[in-house]
Amino acid sequence: MAGLGELSLVDIIRAAITRYLQFSLHGRPDLFCLDHFCGNSPTGFPEGGIKGVELVHLLLLSAEKIGSQQFDRASIFLDHVDKYSSTTGNPVQRLVHYFSKALRERFNLETGRITSKGLKSEEVMLLLHPEEVMASAKQALIACYQKVPFYQVTVFAGIQAVIENVSSAKKIHIIDLATRTGSHCPAIMQALATRQGCPPELLKITMVVGTTPSKQKFEEIENRLANFAETINLPFPFNISFLTDIKDFETNEGEVVAVYSPVHLSHMIRKPNCLETFLTELRKINPCVMVVIEVESNDNLQTFEDRFFGTLFHFGALFDCLEVCMNRCHANRMTFEEMYAGQHIRNIIASEGEERIFGHMKIDGWRDLFNRFGLVEAELSSWSLFQAELILRSFACGSSCTIDRNGECLIIGWKGIPHLSLSVWKFHRE
Repeated sequence: MAGLGELSLVDIIRAAITRYLQFSLHGRPDLFCLDHFCGNSPTGFPEGGIKGVELVHLLLLSAEKIGSQQFDRASIFLDHVDKYSSTTGNPVQRLVHYFSKALRERFNLETGRITSKGLKSEEVMLLLHPEEVMASAKQALIACYQKVPFYQVTVFAGIQAVIENVSSAKKIHIIDLATRTGSHCPAIMQALATRQGCPPELLKITMVVGTTPSKQKFEEIENRLANFAETINLPFPFNISFLTDIKDFETNEGEVVAVYSPVHLSHMIRKPNCLETFLTELRKINPCVMVVIEVESNDNLQTFEDRFFGTLFHFGALFDCLEVCMNRCHANRMTFEEMYAGQHIRNIIASEGEERIFGHMKIDGWRDLFNRFGLVEAELSSWSLFQAELILRSFACGSSCTIDRNGECLIIGWKGIPHLSLSVWKFHRE
């Protein structure tokens, strides 16, 4: 397949969806697309671009046929899609490969070629906590998070919001729902260590992990943070602990509690009453603030086709960003695409019912949920917004990112496709 020409992956997906809708509107036979695959290109599209458009169009037709249970046609389209997709090709081929693989699994499940017995425990861990499963996944995650701007933007702006809300507290207790590596803690520690006028008397960090961490894992994080504290001459004591359930959280007199939750709450949505229980228990703790970073996508849509379209745009923007920020042959990028993005796509597209792990919602959905539990949205400070802009400008590809506002919430996207939301919440005090 030729190169992409002047079209980005996001452009190609948009063009493919337009083409798909136009063909459907004019009643063109499905096999017409197959007969003309890589054929004549519409005016204004470079040759490489239209080949990508046609490949994504065939992928959309594959999803449509599976959604309407036209399995014979679906098989024909999937066979051609598989032929031209690849894990090592251009970003269109890579993205299409993982979506085609997910569609193939759904096809096999619905036609009875394989039986669903639920995800294995190691597969669940890989999806929820890939950095804890194997060293290569952890290394790839960290490398990609450092290269992709919208992760860095939300993390630093979010940490700034936490720091501002405990600015006058002497004893600070942070509930950290972050990825279980302790990677966010040094930024918090350094910010508090340099606080002007009144350094804290104590910093406590509690990680709610959901599973019992190994002793080795705990010691690694503790030693790493202790070494960091020593290098910056931390002027106050700190300690870190793990909990498997928020119900076991304890606070001492005089401690001000803040919650930092980056891409965590969505893991609870599809578990019956799990998120509601968590928020109920959190309200008892009465934190001064909860900073929430979540994926700005909705994969809980009722129809399979709507879910497919939304997920394709979301991961299309991610693969497009990776193409700009990392070399195609970079081992970390390839591992990230396969073990992180590929597994997420598989679970969202191929799985239903209890086997679906993720329940991402857009900010409006989170607002409705949080309001029911007495959480009120707070304004992000001008300094947090400045931090977001500052981090974005430090990336060469920062101009391709978009920062928008939805109410008080910050939406960070890629070429107009929303990717992450950052919002600040406080419990209403009667």
